[in-house]
Amino acid sequence: MAFYFEEPSHTFGEYLLVPGYSSAQCIPNNVSLRTPLVKFRRGEEPKLSMNIPMTSAIMQAVSNDKMAIALAKEGGVSFIYGSQSVEEEAAMVARVKNYKSGFVSSDSNIKPTTTLGEILDLLQKTSHSTMAVTEDGTADGKLLGIVTSRDYRVSRMSLDTPASEFMTPFENLIYAKAEEVTTINEANDLIWEHKLNMLPIVDKNQHLRYMVFRKDYNDNKEHELELIDSNKRYIVGAGINTRDYAERVPALLKAGADVLCIDSSEGFSEWQRITLKYIHENFGDEVKVGAGNVVDGEGFRFLAEAGADFIKVGIGGGSICITRETKGIGRGQATALIDVCRERDKYYEETGVYIPVCSDGGIVHDYHMTLALAMGADFLMLGRYFSRFDESPTDKVKVNGTYYKEYWGEGSNRARNWQRYDLGGARKLSFEEGVDSYVPYAGPLKDNVQTTLAKIRSTMCNCGALTLPEFRDKAKLTRVSATSIVEGGSHDVILKDRLGRE
Repeated sequence: MAFYFEEPSHTFGEYLLVPGYSSAQCIPNNVSLRTPLVKFRRGEEPKLSMNIPMTSAIMQAVSNDKMAIALAKEGGVSFIYGSQSVEEEAAMVARVKNYKSGFVSSDSNIKPTTTLGEILDLLQKTSHSTMAVTEDGTADGKLLGIVTSRDYRVSRMSLDTPASEFMTPFENLIYAKAEEVTTINEANDLIWEHKLNMLPIVDKNQHLRYMVFRKDYNDNKEHELELIDSNKRYIVGAGINTRDYAERVPALLKAGADVLCIDSSEGFSEWQRITLKYIHENFGDEVKVGAGNVVDGEGFRFLAEAGADFIKVGIGGGSICITRETKGIGRGQATALIDVCRERDKYYEETGVYIPVCSDGGIVHDYHMTLALAMGADFLMLGRYFSRFDESPTDKVKVNGTYYKEYWGEGSNRARNWQRYDLGGARKLSFEEGVDSYVPYAGPLKDNVQTTLAKIRSTMCNCGALTLPEFRDKAKLTRVSATSIVEGGSHDVILKDRLGRE
């Protein structure tokens, strides 16, 4: 006979936190959101930790190298999507690891023969007024000069004038050698000393490596929580599947991936055990691999014993996921998370090994993130949240006067990520488990993440906690009725922004 859970499964929207005593030290500036990313033994430090409890989802519409850099600057980790070729994913990982904060690869490049008219067209397209003149017109070609808006006057020059006639030639430039200037502070010192707007960095053969801009100085000073490795490179994760891991994993490790994660809709399977075993046997325990997704303690225990370094929780709760509708599989995210975290704590008491839990899905409002952390999640994996930002890889479109970003699920016909839903059968997506959609455009990642984290820190102070472990210990949660949910929002008033005005 089938097993029946006595309690209905619940979502985050059915819970609220009850305030606790807040001491004089409980102010948001004192709150630390640092959290482990991978498992560790009692008394030891985890090999990888994050400064904020946020990771971006392993999705085509969310996590590419641009997203990874932006999130690492704020203290979190992106997992580059794996539903692309091995070479393409490894290249994205390599771009993140090779990126140096403040050291920008030139994306507006011209040849000496490029005309003023062509330069103006490029300016219109990129909005970049500083352009590198290289021998072959590439970002890493031999630097011959620089063109800025101060080098020409459209009203007095022919549009056919080549860049070579009005550029600032290399011999007149103040530049730095890549082997001599290795930190952003050294570059900024030269910029301020020589009153420059931009400092080109070249190698011993005069090939352009990077540009450092004066305007980026304040931006670099603001990223106090940036997540970097021992070589001051950004931390980045990568998604893998249970099919081509023997080819994909070594390529991702060679590219510099710091952590891997098996991307699957359902993790309680022999395929994940086989994948974890292969990786640990061939690459050692130094290679960190997350697994999932599961929705109960039994699933957690299975992946823990299989060697997972962190475990993801959630099936069917994502905004673009229709797995519950199509297959009848899943569990309310709050109930699933509470169950798994209870088993994590039990496993820790038994073995002395702490395996971080990642809550994946079910987040609608920012306060749901706070609830997930209170319920025991060490960190969150977010798809829709990050897909709304400038840094996501999708197009921004205007619909009826409002801007949106495209957002589609890995189980949609658009993504056709059959490996994610693979159960060992045919190599195809037999039916959809995701949709293709739009989400409201929200602007830059930095501004939105900082607002969300401010809410989390404030709520933690309301509960008398300054760290995430303390928050989990002190949190008091209550289930709410449908009526009290209505009471929790604005009610019995007419909001001004919804009242038509003549």
